[in-house]
Amino acid sequence: MTGYYEIKVRFWSSIELSPADNMAALLLQPPHQKQKQKRSKVEKKSSISISRSYVCGLLLFALGMISLCTGHLASRLEQYRFIKGALSSKLDRSHHHAPIDIWKSKSSQLYHGCTSRAPNFAHAVRERSSNGYLLIATSGGLNQQRTGITDAVVVARILNATLVVPELDHHSFWKDDSDFVDIFDVNWFISSLAKDVTVVKRIPDRVMRSMEKPPYTSRVPRKSTPDYYLDQVLPLLLRRSAVQLTKFDYRLANNLDEELQKLRCRVNYHALRFTKPIRELGQNIVTRMRMMDKRFIAIHLRFEPDMLAFSGCYYGGGDKERNELGEIRKRWVTLPDLSPEGERKRGKCPLTPHEVGVMLRALGFKNDSYLYVASGEIYGGEETLQPLRDLFPNFYTKEMLANEELKPFLPFSSRLAAIDYIVCDESDVFVTNNNGNMAKILAGRRRYMGHKRTIRPNARKLNTLFKARDQMDWDVFSKKVKACQREFMGEPEEMRPGRGEFHEFPSSCICKKNNSSYLEDIYVKGEIGLESNGDNKESQRFSVNSFDGSQVL
Repeated sequence: MTGYYEIKVRFWSSIELSPADNMAALLLQPPHQKQKQKRSKVEKKSSISISRSYVCGLLLFALGMISLCTGHLASRLEQYRFIKGALSSKLDRSHHHAPIDIWKSKSSQLYHGCTSRAPNFAHAVRERSSNGYLLIATSGGLNQQRTGITDAVVVARILNATLVVPELDHHSFWKDDSDFVDIFDVNWFISSLAKDVTVVKRIPDRVMRSMEKPPYTSRVPRKSTPDYYLDQVLPLLLRRSAVQLTKFDYRLANNLDEELQKLRCRVNYHALRFTKPIRELGQNIVTRMRMMDKRFIAIHLRFEPDMLAFSGCYYGGGDKERNELGEIRKRWVTLPDLSPEGERKRGKCPLTPHEVGVMLRALGFKNDSYLYVASGEIYGGEETLQPLRDLFPNFYTKEMLANEELKPFLPFSSRLAAIDYIVCDESDVFVTNNNGNMAKILAGRRRYMGHKRTIRPNARKLNTLFKARDQMDWDVFSKKVKACQREFMGEPEEMRPGRGEFHEFPSSCICKKNNSSYLEDIYVKGEIGLESNGDNKESQRFSVNSFDGSQVL
């Protein structure tokens, strides 16, 4: 019988079997053959198990050796990361709760302006290779026009167009017939932007003669995206060779590609330089302020009749004020009816000169501080200004400091505004009573130039405090003013991507310095307690408690 099973197995093994056939063949095997195969499988499995265990053991041994060699380094790295995180967290918490130097931001040294072109940012196209000529007619006062000029350069870059030097607004409320060359250094403007955009003073005559029609004129919607310009404006430019965009203020989207945002900063903070006469007079005024004291406060005081009329706010002047401002308000036929009290609660009303003075005194500025006041015609005249003068007797204006030198500029409101711009920019502390164009533009510039102290009133909360002023003593009032003005002092930490207008918060153009060397230094020296011992200069630089005796919030 054994021979029969062997013959059967040889037969089935010589042919290709299905799974079912294999099972049948297995059942036909004799019992001793099954036991033999079973022992063979057990022995094979055992040898495989032994070899796998051997390999795993070797791997574990190798890993153990690697861990033994690198364990100390990993431990040190983990400790460093923990200390770095703890220190950053402590500094953030300390900064949030610590007093703030009212004259200077102590953390400003950790940041710097950064507008360098990326390596892949293509060179400007030449005039003959461009898609055509872009003409721009700006709108509004000096600083509103400044935003238009800045955005015009970026739009020209988007369209691969040659930009013609922008035309300034001669028909706005200010009635200033100054041209670009009267306010800005046009040659500097063209040369400093040569790598970014080709700029010409005018369209060449030969090109004008070759045009079948004059430049196409259009007004684009506010905050238009780059895609809008590519889809709607570029085809017109290619067809007509020249396009003029009118009322060009805030006509480009706030959020752009980072390289385009940096181009905005190169235009605004570097290319737009005032003419030499304006720069010289502005610097002379700054020098005269510093001869009286080593530091001074500049206040941009928007309290002109048209400003108040536009705001829809009421300042307690009775029927006379309501009638006068009401007549001025009629100039803007599209303005809705507003509730003066509602606007004040929303923080939309400019602070009065007196309220600005009270805010500054509550923040800790002494009455012997020197003030430079940049303003136009103040509604109510000297009577309105007197409370501010009483709080700060060292009160100066450009008219007081440069009476004779100022005469050539008097007929031109934009040139006068440019002089104020320079003095406010150079001041130690810049204060506004509003959130207008100059306030925003200068706030952004001062952030970019080193986070110089810039105080914007938290008008919504301050309004409540001013109303309740008689119900609390001065110390309580001062403490509450300091509390509500946090986040409105121009600190670097107020910068958050996407917050507000880019011209006010140019986050893409401000970089944080690498302080890893400092963290490594305190780790190596064993300053694990995260407190300055007074011996390390770098530690003192980061200390939240060293204020050189300055007034603090």
